[in-house]
Amino acid sequence: MPFLGLVMSTSLLEMKNITKTFPGVKALSNVSFKVEQGEIHCLVGENGAGKSTLMKVLSGVYPHGSYTGEILFNGTVQNFRHIADSEKAGIAIIYQELALVPEMTVYENIVLGHEITKGFRIDWNETIRKADEMLKKVRLDVNPATKVKDLGVGKQQLVEIAKALSRNVKLLILDEPTAALNEDDCDNLLNLMDGLRKEGVTCVLISHKLKEVIRIADKVTVLRDGQTVITLDASLGEVSEGILIKHMVGREIEDIYPKRKHERSEDVVMEVSGWYAEDPKTQRMVLRDINFNLKKGEIVGFAGLMGSGRTELARSIFGNPDGYRLKGEIKVKGSRKQLRSPKDAIRSGIAYASEDRKGNGLVLIQDVKQNITLANLQEIAERGVVDKNAEVKIANEYKTALNIKTPTVEQIVVNLSGGNQQKVSVAKWLFVKPDVLILDEPTRGIDVGAKYEIYTLMNKLVEKGMSIIMISSELPEVLGMSDRVYVVSSGRLAGELPIAEANQERIMQMATSC
Repeated sequence: MPFLGLVMSTSLLEMKNITKTFPGVKALSNVSFKVEQGEIHCLVGENGAGKSTLMKVLSGVYPHGSYTGEILFNGTVQNFRHIADSEKAGIAIIYQELALVPEMTVYENIVLGHEITKGFRIDWNETIRKADEMLKKVRLDVNPATKVKDLGVGKQQLVEIAKALSRNVKLLILDEPTAALNEDDCDNLLNLMDGLRKEGVTCVLISHKLKEVIRIADKVTVLRDGQTVITLDASLGEVSEGILIKHMVGREIEDIYPKRKHERSEDVVMEVSGWYAEDPKTQRMVLRDINFNLKKGEIVGFAGLMGSGRTELARSIFGNPDGYRLKGEIKVKGSRKQLRSPKDAIRSGIAYASEDRKGNGLVLIQDVKQNITLANLQEIAERGVVDKNAEVKIANEYKTALNIKTPTVEQIVVNLSGGNQQKVSVAKWLFVKPDVLILDEPTRGIDVGAKYEIYTLMNKLVEKGMSIIMISSELPEVLGMSDRVYVVSSGRLAGELPIAEANQERIMQMATSC
């Protein structure tokens, strides 16, 4: 029995008054964050709130001396100067962009940087045994000799966790681990975290998906504008979607999917019929007999499981950059089109905002104004020379219209939050003034406040007569924003649903039917 008056602390981690400043920006301002032993503590907030910055301070990516404040881990003050220091203390961080080597095997990745040796040689037998033990721990049934590149994203995520657990981790931090996962893989990951909690592993989860936060969290800390807002205790009934949104955005949002107040036209803007796509490298039919249409001023949702062919359909329509063998017909405003390149698609009034905004949607090392004008430079160029004043003027107009949070349009895009990067990507395609805008996973990896702004923008665009195809893995998003829903399954259209008849059960039934 503890002595009266003695406070028994169970805190594994305590960060006190952390302040981190970049040139012209205070990313963190006196942030305090405490994690108890054996709990799952979720860290939430809008893009740019400071969540990832705080974790980079903790891990040593931003070394001691580059910030002010104090870090206590296991009751000891820590001065981590690089990642190796935090790893040695028992802290592991798994980022959204996985740190695995695709060409190496699962077992090689698990021990990478911490190889098991016998004398001067790697002990491969012990390495494989250890890898197999860790794979069982994360409930992943794969051959350790499999190359990582041959695994799906969900399984790669589990390999990354197995890698962390192999180092006797005391604190496991997962930064947006489910952003690129389908529902089954998300569910599997959350179940794994629950199992690790029962084994005494402490976890910090950064996520924009509030439903999974509510499901898994013991406590939730909310950051806003680089400051700690509140810590909520799930056991006291303090964690709900409404309460989280209110603290994250500083206001209540009654309906995350804003309603539209217009009547959709019956004029068909785009029609795709008898559409086939074959991958010449594998001889595999990627798409088979796709038929759909898009009307003026409507949002049509495309739902389906990951790998069903939704993105392949969008890219094959948008000038076929993947080089598929195509058969079929595309009509835009009643006129048949031969779209041999993305340039042809843009000229025909079609724009495509990629699901991979960092890889395909934006040039991260360029600034905001250069990214916004990139797809339509002829609009602001004379005799091949870009009018810099016009470029700044156009970029500032979109910065204001889309509420892009950046001090200046000269800011390099890589320095923006995910939500603001997404807005720049959308602005880039709005500048080409399309009739049809294809948005592929438009809210992946962005916070609830930024999602609401994207949804509001989509409504404004269709109210002005634009037509939108929205590809999304989030069924509530599909149901909340679409006028109609097409379901894609194994490269085929499994069916079409008017929104009044659509629900998650029917969509999933159709998505697994082919």
